[in-house]
Amino acid sequence: MSLNLRLISVIVTLLFLSSCEDSKSKSKPLEATSKKVDTLTTDTKTVEVEKVEPQPNYLAWEKVSQEELKPFLEEYAEENPEMNIRIITSLGNIDVQLYPETVWHRANFIRLAKLGYFNETFFHRVVPNFVIQGGNSDKVITAKMRSQLGKYLIPAEFYPAYRHHRGAFAAAKYTEQNMSKASSPYEFYIVQPKSGAHHLDDEHTVFGRVIRGMDVVDQIAQLPTDEGEWPMRNVFIDVEVLE
Repeated sequence: MSLNLRLISVIVTLLFLSSCEDSKSKSKPLEATSKKVDTLTTDTKTVEVEKVEPQPNYLAWEKVSQEELKPFLEEYAEENPEMNIRIITSLGNIDVQLYPETVWHRANFIRLAKLGYFNETFFHRVVPNFVIQGGNSDKVITAKMRSQLGKYLIPAEFYPAYRHHRGAFAAAKYTEQNMSKASSPYEFYIVQPKSGAHHLDDEHTVFGRVIRGMDVVDQIAQLPTDEGEWPMRNVFIDVEVLE
């Protein structure tokens, strides 16, 4: 066979093989690249993926100074008139009615509840036949949230009609350098004994009352505590604002 014929034969063979490869490539299905977002599939079972609910962006919370506190809370009170809240615990719910006259305390509590502050806290102090106190925790996020919200105090709002009877809902306060008896914006307590706790009248602001769930308060008050009156079993809370 001449050189020219051999060359022609090689070229024809190469063209035929190339045509076969193109045919195979076009007939092969494309790999799917989309991912399932709700499940993870394994060889033996399908595992549900836990969906994470969005958390409040507490770093974007507005910090309020002591100087602008009163007008800020008064404006907030007008825009947020809710008077009832529900404290949800593993032992049951506690429904509280807030008093309209204690404008600054009510507005502050409603604001913190709507921001989700209390949902990172628990009843951290329990004194049988006295009070259960909430609004704090030993978690780092609680300290961070307080830092972001500001170190302000709520001026006292005393009313003769609102005393420390059983079920009174009142604000804790700092005792040092607090001649004005201003309240902590973050911590609250509920009076437990039937005789009340009237030595606290005109010392702490009562700004609401329990209207349902005192049996839950009684259960919490009986929990074992350590030497610092901290319950041995954490009682986590969620606070829900009711219409």
